[in-house]
Amino acid sequence: MNDVALTAEPFTHPALFYADEAGYLAGTVPFVLAGLAAGDPVAVAVPGENLALLRKVLGGDADRVRMLDMEQAGRNPGRIIPRVLRGFADAHPGRRARIIGEPIWQGRSADEYPACAQHEALINHAFTGREVTILCPYDTSALDPVVLADARATHPVLVEDGIERASDAYAPDRVVAGYNLPLARPAGVDDLVYDADLLPDARGFALDRADRLGLPGDRHDDVALAVSELTTNSVIHGGGTGTLRVWAEGGHVVFEVQDRGTLADPLAGRRPAAPGQIGGRGLLLVNYLADLVRVHTTDGGTTIRCYFRLHA
Repeated sequence: MNDVALTAEPFTHPALFYADEAGYLAGTVPFVLAGLAAGDPVAVAVPGENLALLRKVLGGDADRVRMLDMEQAGRNPGRIIPRVLRGFADAHPGRRARIIGEPIWQGRSADEYPACAQHEALINHAFTGREVTILCPYDTSALDPVVLADARATHPVLVEDGIERASDAYAPDRVVAGYNLPLARPAGVDDLVYDADLLPDARGFALDRADRLGLPGDRHDDVALAVSELTTNSVIHGGGTGTLRVWAEGGHVVFEVQDRGTLADPLAGRRPAAPGQIGGRGLLLVNYLADLVRVHTTDGGTTIRCYFRLHA
């Protein structure tokens, strides 16, 4: 997959760099109001504190905007494209959708950030040719310089101090590849090697370990479904067998599936299912269920790791 060239195509994806509340409002409120004035559908998906700020400033106009708390809707970066962005744009066919999407904020964990950066890069491929504008705010006073450098690589257009310019660092595929890294795990992790005959055992193994590690019972169905999808994919697409591992880490129960398959499509699991589609929904479903999904894939095999929070 080659980097998307900066062209005058219908899709635009600017990064808005802001340093304070005034800069945030100066870059976002006119964007929303211009969309409403043009009769465009407008959505705002930003962290809760910024969402409340925009609601207050927009006043009655906020009622004409789809408002989403990104800390909830985009908790797992892997679900933002299919559920938040495509979910809104696809609901308004034939019209230019305007979306403010802020997937990265101070407080995102080191485990979450690589998936966030890959998400921002993959937006450019997911919306090529679509009548959509997605404005992504970045807090320059709070975010790490690495995050801001990645933003310059994942966005073809930058907005700083009210000035819009092309990014001379734009290279989204480099970001996708750069965060496709081996996933370290703690020592002494429980594991199970499975094949087609042991798929029920794999699900039972996952649920037993989840219960021992304290995962709330109301998440057990989500775990069972996610693990079933991943292990079945291993049997069908990953060489007929795989290894399931389970452990607790950083307030989550972590489930990892490793097999000999390769994910050739970086957007796998990030496209909404087409109407009437049969199959091909497994990783998409896992993204919808889990609080975080991380992937490392090579020609020699793939590791998919999903995290479920121990506490709400």
